[in-house]
Amino acid sequence: MRTDRFSGASEDDQRHPFQRDHDRILYSSYFHRLAGVTQIVRAGEEDSFHTRQQHTHKVAQIGRRLAQNLVRKATSNGIACPNIDPEVVAAASLAHDLGHPPFGHKGEYTLNRMLQDQGEEGYEGNAQTFRIITKLAVRFDDRPGLDLTRAVSCAVLKYPWLRDEGSRDKSKKWSAYRSEAQEFNWARAGQPTDRQSLEAELMDWSDDIAYSVHDLEDFHRCNLIPWHKVLNDSEERERIISQTISKWHEKPENAPQLLSDAFESLKEQLALYGEVLQERYDGSYALRLGLRQMTSALVGNFILQTDLLSPPKIYVPPETRHSVLLLKTMARDYIIANPALAAQQKGQERIIRELFGMIIEDTRWGVDGSHKLPDYLPKRMSYLTDFSKTVQRFAADCISSLTEREATRLHSRLVGYEGGSVLDPIVR
Repeated sequence: MRTDRFSGASEDDQRHPFQRDHDRILYSSYFHRLAGVTQIVRAGEEDSFHTRQQHTHKVAQIGRRLAQNLVRKATSNGIACPNIDPEVVAAASLAHDLGHPPFGHKGEYTLNRMLQDQGEEGYEGNAQTFRIITKLAVRFDDRPGLDLTRAVSCAVLKYPWLRDEGSRDKSKKWSAYRSEAQEFNWARAGQPTDRQSLEAELMDWSDDIAYSVHDLEDFHRCNLIPWHKVLNDSEERERIISQTISKWHEKPENAPQLLSDAFESLKEQLALYGEVLQERYDGSYALRLGLRQMTSALVGNFILQTDLLSPPKIYVPPETRHSVLLLKTMARDYIIANPALAAQQKGQERIIRELFGMIIEDTRWGVDGSHKLPDYLPKRMSYLTDFSKTVQRFAADCISSLTEREATRLHSRLVGYEGGSVLDPIVR
C-alpha cells in the first residue's frame, strides 16, 4: 500500500500518513540546514539570493498547486488518479534537496570525485537525500531515518535507479546508493523500471519551474541579466539557444528549431513586461510590482499548461518544457560566467577536498566496528559511524551534514587561518 512504512510501524493521530511525512521532513535538522546551503550563489552572499531552503519551499508550493490542479481537472473529466496526492508531491519536494552538501553542485562534484578516486561508489545529492530519509535523519529510537511512507519515498526518487558503471547516464545521476538498495527496491515496488512515479515527475517538474523563474528573478534584482540583449540581439539569442542545446540531455535532431520557436514564444510573454525588464532594477515600488506580476504569471502558466492524460500520464506541451530549458540557461549562465563566482568556487572546492582528507586521516577506523573519531568533530556526528561501512563514506556523511558557514569555519580553524574562541563551537 502507498501508506505502508518500511519499518512496518503505524502511528495514528489527527493527520493523514502523508501529512505526517510532510511534517517529519519539515522539522528535520537536515531540512533546517538547507537555510545555510547554496542554491546558485553562496548562502549568505546577499539577502536577495535564494538559499537552498527558500528554493525548496517554493518547489513544494508549486508541486502542491500542480497536483491540486491536475486532480481537479481529472475529477471534472471523469479520470481517476489514485496515484497523485498533493500532500505526497509537496512532501517529496520538501525532501528532494536534503542531500545537497555545502556549496551546492560544486561540493557534490568534489565529493563524488574524491570518493570514486578512493574506490567508493561516489557521491550524488539525490542518493544522499534517500540515504538521509531512510538512515541518517534522527527521529525515532527504534528505527533509522524518517520512516516515510512508500508513496513519498518513491516520489523523492528523481532518478529511479542505482548507479550503473556501464551506463553513461546511470553512472552520472542516480537516486540511491547500494547501501540503501533494500529500501530503494521497497519504495519502487510496483513501478515501471527506470521510470519516475507520477508524483516524482511532478516534483521534478516543479523543481525546474522554480529554478527557471525564481532564480532568474534573483539575478534580475541584481541587474545581472542583460535583457536588452536577450530580447533584441540576434547573436545573444543564438548563444542562449546554443548553450541550452549543449546541456540538453537526449536532445532531438531538430533541437535548434524547437528552441528557436520556444524562444519566440517566450519573448512574446516577456514583452508584456518590457518596462520592468528594460529598466535598471532599483527596488522601486513599480519595478517590484511588475517583477512580481511577471514571475507569478510565468509560474501560473506553467502550472495551467500541465495536464493529466488517461491512462494516467503527465503531459507538458513540448514548447513549455523548451521555454523552461531556455530560462534555466539564462539563470545559470549569466551568473556562472562571472569570474568572481569562479574564484569563489575554486576556494569552496579546496575546503571540501581538505576537510574530506583531514577527517579520513584523523579517524581510526576499526574493522570490528570500534572507531576513534577526531576530537574536533562534534558529538552530533558520532552516530554516523553506525551507518557507514568505510571511513570515506563517514567523511562524506559528516561533510554533507554541515552548513556552508560551519564547513568554512571548521576548515579555517583546522588549517590555522582563524583561531576563533574555544567558547564558540564551530559546529552545533
